[in-house]
Amino acid sequence: MKYSEAQQGRVFVIRLEDGDIFHEEIERFAKEKGIERAYLNVVGGADKESKLVVGPEESRTYPVNPMEHELYDAHEIVGTGTLFPDDTSAPVVHLHMACGREENTVTGCVRNGVKVWHVMEVILVELLGTQARRLPDKATGFKLLVP
Repeated sequence: MKYSEAQQGRVFVIRLEDGDIFHEEIERFAKEKGIERAYLNVVGGADKESKLVVGPEESRTYPVNPMEHELYDAHEIVGTGTLFPDDTSAPVVHLHMACGREENTVTGCVRNGVKVWHVMEVILVELLGTQARRLPDKATGFKLLVP
């Protein structure tokens, strides 16, 4: 385990609007407000054609080949994640979202583009006092959090 300690900074209450792409709007907002690191909690609706990364095709094969799932209609959502700068200092969202419609639920990472269906509410809690960032990992090919 690796860790660092952080303090809570500003708290933002955000409403995304119909058609917004979740991670693009949050990363743009972070740049605009000078937010480098944050915790995110989200609830609302995701529209059809939203794309989730739902795991690797094979568990222990490299390079990792991600599987993508596209939502077939509007879904209720809940998600939690983080925002940290990468090796270029760009803010990067890493958030997993559960998307449900009737008795079906799919959970995945939002990095391929989740589109807002009418409304999505986000609580963003800024994290201060840590230098944590996402750095390239040769073994996986991912940019992993280095606390």
